[in-house]
Amino acid sequence: MALTRAQMDAKLDEHFGFEAADDVEGVLATLTPDVEHDIVGWPPGPARSHADVRHFYETLFADLADGEVRSTRRLYGENFMVDDSVWRGRAVGRPFGIEGHGRPLEFRLLHVIEFSDAGDISRENVWLDLGAIQQQLAPL
Repeated sequence: MALTRAQMDAKLDEHFGFEAADDVEGVLATLTPDVEHDIVGWPPGPARSHADVRHFYETLFADLADGEVRSTRRLYGENFMVDDSVWRGRAVGRPFGIEGHGRPLEFRLLHVIEFSDAGDISRENVWLDLGAIQQQLAPL
């Protein structure tokens, strides 16, 4: 059964809300058990279990603080959406391997999200503007 735009928006907004609260358990609750979680460029590649996804978010939440995501455009298909967003917060650790020194950070994200028929996220593919991150976190 195809999800409505409102159902897809609600699930992704819930997911982003858990991310903003650094709530790993909440984030995992929005994902199917067999999720494909692919942050492009994140070693060792796509995660395919909640344990591997947990590791990503624990690392991310240690590296970034006070984060918020603002969606600028969403495109929809049958049980999938593309979300163009801006992330804003502080780099308190070593996000994406770059020393943050607590500096403010803002970058664009592109999410390609697929949903199960039950409405959970079955695939999350994320592209981020690493050039903007590198520029803002250039060595002091």
